[in-house]
Amino acid sequence: MSTLYLKASEEKISKYVIFSGDPWRVEMLQKLLDDPNHVAFNREFNTYTGTYKGIPITISSTGIGAPSAAIAMEELYDCGMEVAVRMGTIMGLKDGMIGKLLIPNGSMRMESTSDTYVPKSFPAVANLELVNCMNKSVVQNNREYINGITCTMDGFYSQMRESRLSKKMKTNILNTFDEIEKYNISGVDMETSCMLVLGNLMNIKVCSVTMTTVLKNLKEVLEGEDRLKAEQDLCKIVLDGIKIYHEGGYKYE
Repeated sequence: MSTLYLKASEEKISKYVIFSGDPWRVEMLQKLLDDPNHVAFNREFNTYTGTYKGIPITISSTGIGAPSAAIAMEELYDCGMEVAVRMGTIMGLKDGMIGKLLIPNGSMRMESTSDTYVPKSFPAVANLELVNCMNKSVVQNNREYINGITCTMDGFYSQMRESRLSKKMKTNILNTFDEIEKYNISGVDMETSCMLVLGNLMNIKVCSVTMTTVLKNLKEVLEGEDRLKAEQDLCKIVLDGIKIYHEGGYKYE
């Protein structure tokens, strides 16, 4: 029997799962797999399972935001998921971050979906073994990484980007960033904290690997060939990170 939204079933899903917000980034990622099998594309959820250097891996999109990411996590957990990696882009809040990988140790919970599972005092933290494997993969792929604390929010045009409506309502979007920067927050996205909370509730390994493609207030933006190369590198880094983990690379020597 397949799940309600992803149309997935246990026999079609690997224990290793990569989540991407963008369904079309999943199409980029599946080209790096051997013998990818298209599980389903329903609503915002585009799912494949294949192998990478002999390791079975499932990749699936979540759409934008924590509510749909929680649905994807829940349904693939039902199918036997044991390791979950969010792979996506993020808005950096510090100079010099553009094009760097931000792999958070934890995330500030300013989204509301995780509140339906746990109280606000419950932390959103990544699995450090998995984070260490992703750090190694970044270095092996000739990129730079940052491990810090991120913040996850719900409102893109109400909290992160000016719009016609925010201007009409005289909402000062920059106040959002001024408020959280005092907590030494490195970047802002819309999924990470919820996915980290759920991963810990599920007792699975979970982390988030993000590429910084824009800085606060569009101060700097990664575009064109640089953006394409960054996304390609991101895909390979996460796949290689799972391989490192699978081969025991998380163990301390």
